[in-house]
Amino acid sequence: MRGLAVIVLAMMLSGCAYGLSGYDPAHAVVARSRSATSSEQVLYSFTGGGDGGNAATGLAFDGNGNLYGTTVIGGTSQCGTIFKLTPQASPPWPESVLHNFGCYADGKNPHGGVSFDRHGNLDGTTVAGGSGGSCSSDGCGIVFQLTPQTENVLHNFSAGSDGFGPGGGVVFDPSGNLYGMTPDGGAHSQGTIYEVWRAGHQWHEKVIHAFTGGTDGGIGSLGLLLRDAAGNLYGVAEIGGAHGDGTVFKLRVTSRKRWKLTTLYAFTGSLDGDSPYGGLVADAAGDLYGTTYYGGADGQGTVFELAARTHGRYRERVLYSFQGGSDGSSPTATLVFQNGELYGTTSAGGGSCGCGTIFKVNATSGSESVLHAFGSGSDGAYPYYGLTFDAKGNLYGATVAGGAFGQGTVYEFTP
Repeated sequence: MRGLAVIVLAMMLSGCAYGLSGYDPAHAVVARSRSATSSEQVLYSFTGGGDGGNAATGLAFDGNGNLYGTTVIGGTSQCGTIFKLTPQASPPWPESVLHNFGCYADGKNPHGGVSFDRHGNLDGTTVAGGSGGSCSSDGCGIVFQLTPQTENVLHNFSAGSDGFGPGGGVVFDPSGNLYGMTPDGGAHSQGTIYEVWRAGHQWHEKVIHAFTGGTDGGIGSLGLLLRDAAGNLYGVAEIGGAHGDGTVFKLRVTSRKRWKLTTLYAFTGSLDGDSPYGGLVADAAGDLYGTTYYGGADGQGTVFELAARTHGRYRERVLYSFQGGSDGSSPTATLVFQNGELYGTTSAGGGSCGCGTIFKVNATSGSESVLHAFGSGSDGAYPYYGLTFDAKGNLYGATVAGGAFGQGTVYEFTP
């Protein structure tokens, strides 16, 4: 893994956080932050033992309100787990380990969490393990599917043209095909966008785009791809583009059932942002929203909007520039959208330890509110993979560190 992906993985494992400063704030579109009342509670603290540790994960709900995710380490072989939390009236919620990764053929070190497919199975990726090849004396990662009976490897990455080291989740189309990204490998060694599909009893993988590191971008983000009703895929690349500072892209299927990538926006590395890491979210009008890790008026990252225009063109607007203080800095997570407000997390900044925040940004005015600053007691530290809404509008997320045992948490936040 390279680029920002390397930095974030190091942050996950070491508990450090990084940012930049020194950008000229002149002419920036910035709405300064304000505070809000916090209501966060820890639902579960990982021990780093058999229950897992380092919860670098997004979270998924089933119809009964159970929460599912992954841990990078822990479990019986210390190579990560897939877990389930069962809701109850007061925390802690009981945790069940659904799968212990064995470090080798079945994968090692899952990041990003799991997604439910149309049959109720849990699908995701690991950054290492598998039998496809050797990457730094380790496997190159897998795409997996967990059924109620067993874990199945759908694809072993080889570090060749198929890519390697997938560190994020997968999305599905109505036919059950999976889509995701790798930060490395591919025809140009700049990462890939891939599809995994089933024919009979066999699963197959094909690369639908190999990043070149040029105008199309480079290093596939670890954020989820966004799929629209027409089947188009949207996402970000961490580097590349016209200025080398990352891109927002769209993939569509042509008449010959081939995929064509269009760069919707190329970041300049200055006031408009630099190095997008999380995925994208869209509103009803088709406008896209995301975050960048660097750039903005203070060099500490941004929340941005790409407003749809005619003929497939988009206009970028910075809704908020993080200052690196109590408002947070260096966001890495995909945003969620509700009632005109964007909710997300920062990987750093906030309280005295700089352990990250929960924030919201108004999608019209750009006004930011800090909803919670991590690092006070056992509430968790470093929330990298963002938030998930439940049916009642409560937010849920995970941290890679902190908690009662310093190995990460799953938390609930009531706006």
